[in-house]
Amino acid sequence: MRRYLVVDDNLAFAENVAEILRDEGNQVSLASSGVQALQLAREARFDAVLTDMRMPSMGGAQLVHELRSVDPGIPALVATAYTGDDDLETARHEGLLAVFSKPIPVRRLLELLGVARRDGLIVIVEDDHAMADNLSEALRSRGLTAVTAGSVLETQRLGPVRPFAAIVDLRVPGGPDGEAMRRLNARFPALPIVVMTAHDCSPPAPPVALFRKPFSTDALVSEIERLYQARETSA
Repeated sequence: MRRYLVVDDNLAFAENVAEILRDEGNQVSLASSGVQALQLAREARFDAVLTDMRMPSMGGAQLVHELRSVDPGIPALVATAYTGDDDLETARHEGLLAVFSKPIPVRRLLELLGVARRDGLIVIVEDDHAMADNLSEALRSRGLTAVTAGSVLETQRLGPVRPFAAIVDLRVPGGPDGEAMRRLNARFPALPIVVMTAHDCSPPAPPVALFRKPFSTDALVSEIERLYQARETSA
């Protein structure tokens, strides 16, 4: 049995989602504000949180940010009626397992909540947005949360995340080859980094694995899965 936190100032919406989740055999706690959600997160360990974006006093982006301090390992999913919301981009830098437009597709919600993994956040540094999206979706299907950066500078703009691994292209805008990897090594010492490249260049430090483009997405995801399992075993 899994335990979820649903946060929305629309009580009818929150109770409807909670009923669906409980019918699947899960435990659900409800919060009508970010402050209440943070208090619940301090008192209990949740397998995932689903939050609305626009709420009085504390919106979903700020809530996800604050949750990272209270419970860094919790997977976060966002529901919003405003997909163009600037705060949504801010929340993405904190790491989101999914963003749902209201009304929420119930089947997809249940699928992702069912596989959501705690402490399953991974950084992807890749300036090819199609490739970054493809890798993110492949990881998401396994319950892993990807937070992406498309340049060296964007690696410095990531929120207070605690990744268990990173996938890094050696050549991205904003610095010489390998600079993004150097920055991540400095910010997260001992972070396992998987390198990918289409160029004849060497990583600035030994990676845990190196994939030459084009590569098999399944093979790379399997390597990330191995790193997650190794982390779980040693925890």
